[in-house]
Amino acid sequence: MAPPTSSSPRKLEIVNPVPADIDIAQSVDPLPIASIAQDLGALARPGSPQEPSRWILRRGGRDYADAAGRGQIDHHCWARASHGGSSRKEGSLARTDISSRSSLARTWLLKLAKLQSVVVVACLRQPSQGPTFGIKGGAAGGGYSQVIPMEEFNLHLTGDIHAITAANNLLSAAIDARMFHENTQSDKALFNRLCPADKEGKRSFAKVMYSRLKKLGIEKTDPNQLTAEETKKFARLDIDPATITWKRVMDVNDRFLRKITVGQGPEEKGMTRETGFDISVASEIMAVLALTTSLADMRSRLGKMVIGSSKAGDPVTADDLGVGGALTVLMKDAIHPTLMQTLEGTPVFVHAGPFANIAHGNSSIVADQIALKLVGPEGFVITEAGFGADIGCEKFMDIKCRYSGLRPQCAVIVATVRALKMHGGGPAVVAGKPLDAAYKSENLELVRAGCSNLVKHIENTRSYGVNVVVGINVFATDTEAELAAVKSIALDAGAFDAVLCTHYASGGEGAVELGYAVQRACERHSAPLKFLYPLEVSIKEKIEAIAKFYGADNVEYESEAEAKIELYTRQGFSQLPICMAKTQYSFSHDPSLKGVPKGFTLPIRDVRASVGAGFIYPLVGAMSTMPGLPTRPCFYDIDLDIESGKVLGLS
Repeated sequence: MAPPTSSSPRKLEIVNPVPADIDIAQSVDPLPIASIAQDLGALARPGSPQEPSRWILRRGGRDYADAAGRGQIDHHCWARASHGGSSRKEGSLARTDISSRSSLARTWLLKLAKLQSVVVVACLRQPSQGPTFGIKGGAAGGGYSQVIPMEEFNLHLTGDIHAITAANNLLSAAIDARMFHENTQSDKALFNRLCPADKEGKRSFAKVMYSRLKKLGIEKTDPNQLTAEETKKFARLDIDPATITWKRVMDVNDRFLRKITVGQGPEEKGMTRETGFDISVASEIMAVLALTTSLADMRSRLGKMVIGSSKAGDPVTADDLGVGGALTVLMKDAIHPTLMQTLEGTPVFVHAGPFANIAHGNSSIVADQIALKLVGPEGFVITEAGFGADIGCEKFMDIKCRYSGLRPQCAVIVATVRALKMHGGGPAVVAGKPLDAAYKSENLELVRAGCSNLVKHIENTRSYGVNVVVGINVFATDTEAELAAVKSIALDAGAFDAVLCTHYASGGEGAVELGYAVQRACERHSAPLKFLYPLEVSIKEKIEAIAKFYGADNVEYESEAEAKIELYTRQGFSQLPICMAKTQYSFSHDPSLKGVPKGFTLPIRDVRASVGAGFIYPLVGAMSTMPGLPTRPCFYDIDLDIESGKVLGLS
């Protein structure tokens, strides 16, 4: 018998009750990634009849497709297929998000890719090790709906997040080093070291320096021709330490790094500075990776990243510090999406991993572009937009769609009876504690009350002009009456369809009907995409449009936020879209306000600019950019079987 491929899906051996996620994942041997790529038409060679490009990335002169069942796809292939004479047309794009936070959301996304007789690719974000070892666990899906190898997916994968960490911290080191050297050297000494003379006494500008020269309006190409005033302007960034917004990062949850002091060593001559760490996936470089459209675009975005202001109030960029090119070198391999697979052999692109509550929370534009080209005009790409219509959907539409030019034909909202009961006034759900009886027995009153939250998500998503399909993840404790109530309310709220899903327990067969519903919704889509706000309006007007989208009556700006809005407007950044950093547990700023809060005021504590990524991000309420560890983190259960080498306890 021929081995299964992505066009002839693997038949799973379903066990009841459902075993642990990692046990299921390790019971299935991944298909050779080359066979999955071949089915997608992703192995064609340059000049071949199939495609004028090679899709599998080459490393060291060899096609890179390892035995563990993953490979990287060359990001250039989309541009080549689009502009190199290819006749291949693009497929339909469906976006997924979560109406009521559910750990099973990714299981649904993966099983949506179980459409019959069409090519489907799922695009997911790479998970951070913060949640993996913290409170949430991994993000490979669950049950019989997972990405494999799940250990690699949840851990280092191809090292993209480590590359982001290294690049981010190189820029941090450059900032402090530049301030140190400017404070300890004269203008002449500083300039001589930035543009050292060769043995013949000739000086030259490094390539990256021309960006700063252009910014200063200096057209000279010979360093020796600069006047004393031009030399000072060029050599001295004169960074105001109080304005620095760039922080160091690491990919673990560590609350004690939220605020630190650097420069306490004797060699730093008393130049201490209070700063802090963010988690790596909150780095602007991660957002740049997710929103870039090409290597050239990534180089431009990295160079434009603003780290703070000069004492004169001018923005200081990575290229001003001379490090934009080096950051691109560190990130050059990270731009290639990783091709993986589900338990049943469906292709999955894993690329980028911006947090949805801190950054924009979407899988990458590059992965979407490649996937759409590969699936062809009759195929479908299911791409991830983390969290609900208030975060994932809004950022997908107003940020990602603006930069990519892509338009979704359908939006999918994932809901569970349990989560809706919580939004209806059910007892608090605390990680690590047993569920209250209210979530294990029928309670139609709680379900109907909580559906107000689902209705709000449906209404918000439909306002963009896309069809909405609701996927209802079924738990063993859900009753027929509860599930029927959710479906009825969703349809009455304007959902194109609402479908029960049992993929966690039964694999792809449990989500086939949902796949067909999405197919129909895409086929019947015709409305143009409607953005929530025009880019031309002020920063405050955009923030207030989003606040109204949440249901807020008013917006309150703290003094620091007011000052930043004025600064970024004066610096010319007011035309950028907005990326709200807020809790995912409520439409409001307060995680305890469930359902559909009304009459609240949205507090904006601070505002930061991710100019390279291309958005302004307000910090709503007490939102932190570095999570902390709980009393009993997930790492208690994670270990290695020394004899077999298998990872144990990942979830």
